[in-house]
Amino acid sequence: MYGYLILAHILGATIWTGGHIVLSLAVLPRVLKEKSPERLLDFESAFERVGKPAMLVQIITGLLLAHRLLPDFYLWLDWANPISRVIGIKLTLLALTILLAADAKLRVLPKLSQQNLWDMAAHIIAVTLLSILFVIVGVSFKTGWLY
Repeated sequence: MYGYLILAHILGATIWTGGHIVLSLAVLPRVLKEKSPERLLDFESAFERVGKPAMLVQIITGLLLAHRLLPDFYLWLDWANPISRVIGIKLTLLALTILLAADAKLRVLPKLSQQNLWDMAAHIIAVTLLSILFVIVGVSFKTGWLY
């Protein structure tokens, strides 16, 4: 079971992080150059169909993997424990990602125009950096970088 959880988690991370890297480095520069919110919305609507399920898979498998490492939820909050600290960092990154996504969805995207493209760009870049940090922190479970 563990192998399947890891595989699903890594596939979700690949889709989520890879999609945001493509968005940040390939799509966003052109959107900003052309001042084209339509191009951004086209990418967002296409990516949403695979990105949201990928993130959902990551959340579910991440919680299951964390539970496998530390079955007692209260131990997740013990930052003196190195494994708890890494789990806590991942949960913090998740909370920040959710907050940014909610802000973009509720405040920025409904009024997306040429005038606020840079606001959306900041959200995209922040979520991309958070997703890369997710990967780095996830790898640290095996490498011990953050222990």
